[in-house]
Amino acid sequence: MGCDVRTFDPAGLPVRDPALAEHPKVLELRALVHWSEAHVWVGAELHGALCSVLKNQIDTIPLNTGSVRPTQGKAVAVMQVCGGSQSFNTVNALRLLARWMRMVCVVNQSSVPMAWTQFDEDGRIKAGPLRERVVDVVEEFVRLVRVNREFADEFTDRYSERRERAEKGRLLSQAEKVAEKEAADKKAKANE
Repeated sequence: MGCDVRTFDPAGLPVRDPALAEHPKVLELRALVHWSEAHVWVGAELHGALCSVLKNQIDTIPLNTGSVRPTQGKAVAVMQVCGGSQSFNTVNALRLLARWMRMVCVVNQSSVPMAWTQFDEDGRIKAGPLRERVVDVVEEFVRLVRVNREFADEFTDRYSERRERAEKGRLLSQAEKVAEKEAADKKAKANE
């Protein structure tokens, strides 16, 4: 469909730890996030919830770089595989995470039940209604990405950030905002 698709292999990604920000797998994931204009998140549902491997990847993406979320305004599609009966717990959790990261989430989604029966020896999903549903999601997603590409700046142009740039000349880091607030609180307390 004309997309430049890159996949992140989480093997070797350490459990999220700010002290490991320079780990090669952390740097690889963050570089892909900055490079991309959209994401497809596919997770396994384990014990009725989002698997820790995918959650760790999402947690490794910084909430902000300076003051801007690196995912802000990007599109995302969510899908899941289940070992047993079909559920939607993982895609629901992924939607919540996408909103928190200020991403535009495609309306459609896919949940593949009994995933161990749905893939061939090469790891490709077998022909049938579940595969068709995945293709439907991806087609809708690509259309959303194309529309979002035209208007992405609208999703990242925020009043509070424009005001901060006008007042401060730039966006402050979270640490600078905390220090500024602490200084203002200290000054207010001294004036009491």
